[in-house]
Amino acid sequence: MTDLLNLSDEELVKSFVSGNQKCFDVLLERHKQKVFSYIFLMVRKQELAEDIFQDAFLKVYHTIMEGRYAESGRFASWVMRIAHNLIIDHFRRQKHFPMVYNDDHPKDLFNHPRYSDSNIEEQLVFEEVLKDVSELVELLPDNQKEVVKMRHYLGLSFKEIAEETNVSINTALGRMRYALINLRRMMEERQLTLTAS
Repeated sequence: MTDLLNLSDEELVKSFVSGNQKCFDVLLERHKQKVFSYIFLMVRKQELAEDIFQDAFLKVYHTIMEGRYAESGRFASWVMRIAHNLIIDHFRRQKHFPMVYNDDHPKDLFNHPRYSDSNIEEQLVFEEVLKDVSELVELLPDNQKEVVKMRHYLGLSFKEIAEETNVSINTALGRMRYALINLRRMMEERQLTLTAS
C-alpha cells in the first residue's frame, strides 16, 4: 500500500484498470477532502453533500471501468468537474441555480492551505473561515457567484468560464472583478478577517 501512495493519479488509474482495486481506494483517499469540501460549500447540507460525494465517486469508478476516462494528467480537475455537474443537476431539479466561483488574484480570498494536514484547532478555525466566505459568496449577484465558483473551485480558465456561461472572456473577467470588489466591501462592513493564521 505504501508503494501505491507514491504513484501519480494517472499511474493509479492505469493500475486500477488493470485490476488492482486498492488503487481506487488510494485515489479516493487522496482527493476526498477537497471534493467533499467543495460540494459541502456549494450545497451547505451535510447529508446532501454526502449523497452527491458518493454519486460523484461512483461515476468516477464506472467511467474508469468502462474505459471512458480520457483526462490524462487532469484527474483531480476531472473529478471536480463531475462533482460540479452533479451539483448543477441537483439545483436544476430544485428549479434554482445558485452557481458561483473564484481564484487568480494578488490576494485570493479563497486560497488557503485548507486541504493540507492541520490540527483540530486549525481545522475548526478554518471551517469558520469557510463558513464566512461561503456566506459572503452567497450574497453576490448570481452571475458573479457563478464565475467565482467556476474559477476557484473548478480551476476553469476564463476562456472555459466564458464558454460555459455563454459570455465573452471580458464579461467573465469583469464579473470576477466586481465579485472581488463586492467581497472586499462586505468584509469591511462586517469587519471580517478571512484568515486562519
